[in-house]
Amino acid sequence: QVMWNTAVHGEFIHDHADYGFETPGVKFNWRTIKEKRDAYVRRLNDIYENNVKKAHIDIIRGYGKFTADPEPTIEVDGKKYTAPHILIATGGRPALPSDSEIPGASLGMTSDGFFELEELPRRSVVVGAGYIAVEIAGILSTLGSKSSLLIRHDKVV
Repeated sequence: QVMWNTAVHGEFIHDHADYGFETPGVKFNWRTIKEKRDAYVRRLNDIYENNVKKAHIDIIRGYGKFTADPEPTIEVDGKKYTAPHILIATGGRPALPSDSEIPGASLGMTSDGFFELEELPRRSVVVGAGYIAVEIAGILSTLGSKSSLLIRHDKVV
């Protein structure tokens, strides 16, 4: 959301002249928004975690699996937990191709890498057609990266 809003501001600045506003010399600083965004995300994560703790909910991080025990039980990293209600928030990780599958694949990054960028890339290629790929390509382009969006499909429609 923060990066989307940053891009919206960039679009507004781009259009100012059409509405009679003179904005010469406006510069965008990637590091400034990165620092502010990262602090905002840390603050939100702390709020969410504190709310979970206030609700007396235990957060157990690790690889978990249900067991065959008669009561609802999960095992996480070798330790068993039993409770009347168990939520396993699985999350996900992208499958990354190897350089032998796609030459140069190791030069890329996942969408998580977007949030680790220390500088706005001069050029970028985003591979994918999902909303995250389209958003990231749009944000990068609006903020000044010469961006391309690649979409793969198996057959021509």
